[in-house]
Amino acid sequence: MTEMRHQFVDRESGEIRTEKFIGDKSINFLYSTAREKAPLLFKAITGARFSSEILAFLKFDIGWAPSRSALEALGLNLSECLHPEEFATMRRVFERQIRYWDCRPMSRIQSSIVSPADSKVIVGSLNDTSSFFLKEKFFDYEELLGKDRTRWLDEFWKGDFAIFRLTPEKYHYNHTPVAGKVLDFYEIDGGYHSCNPSAAINIVTPFSKNRRVVTIIDTDIPGGTGIGLVAMIEIVALMIGEIVQVYSDLYYRDPKPITPGMFLKKGAPKSLYRPGSSTDLLLFQHDKVKFSGDLLRNRSLSNVRSRFSLMFGKPLVETDIKVRSTIGRAIPGNYKSIDRDVIQCVDNLDRSY
Repeated sequence: MTEMRHQFVDRESGEIRTEKFIGDKSINFLYSTAREKAPLLFKAITGARFSSEILAFLKFDIGWAPSRSALEALGLNLSECLHPEEFATMRRVFERQIRYWDCRPMSRIQSSIVSPADSKVIVGSLNDTSSFFLKEKFFDYEELLGKDRTRWLDEFWKGDFAIFRLTPEKYHYNHTPVAGKVLDFYEIDGGYHSCNPSAAINIVTPFSKNRRVVTIIDTDIPGGTGIGLVAMIEIVALMIGEIVQVYSDLYYRDPKPITPGMFLKKGAPKSLYRPGSSTDLLLFQHDKVKFSGDLLRNRSLSNVRSRFSLMFGKPLVETDIKVRSTIGRAIPGNYKSIDRDVIQCVDNLDRSY
């Protein structure tokens, strides 16, 4: 595959930036040459044991203390971290906790939906009559949720989705994007493919082939976001060893596993990827969500060089966003408990959070 730059839009500044990939040449080799000429090697590397045990150990558990300058060069803001003095290994860096209540503000509007992670996001539609229909190469819909989960397949049919790509230097706690009650929680087995855009270009529907955890949340309850059902899908990637469920109502205190019947607060820590790059995917029911205007505009910019554009033959650009920042809201007609004059101003607030 011919290498090309991969650019994205920084939400806070509006600047177009070029991503610096870790191990980009190796990923390109793995998903082109090795996949075609050494399929057994390719299968082994993207399998559970090699990815979660060997690669993770070699990259993150070797006992050396990264320097402050090295961490800052990766883009880490150490002033956000709760315990930077404990960074004895890269795994400690990777699993760091931040003062999200201070440095990741969240909209107080009840019907807003927030980003589950510090990540790069693309939004799209499952509805094949929509001009934003994007799913067919990112994931197979039935595979993604599990072909035996017919209830959820019916509920989210022709809905909308948002894909959040986390890279190794990012804060790797996932936070709840909405408030509501857990209806279902289950795991689907799979591989450990990279979330590098080069891998997505070369592997058909990669996000529905990896191991993943699915949480179905009912938001149409008292105290909920009021946007119907939401599926939060946490997807492993190359070098991800585990998805640990560590939901905490307050800060990171008293973490607990996710179970059906739990009420989840919006913006609270939910889970932790250890370690590597990974992907979150949110599914929404049909005609329930209006995505933030800047995410829609950025996606279609023609002056930004995105590798994802190769998949669809048209501009397809990610926006770099912060965890707990607003990505959309309930469509006003579907949300009864908020004054419509209030909800109409949310679009103007999107970039403030």
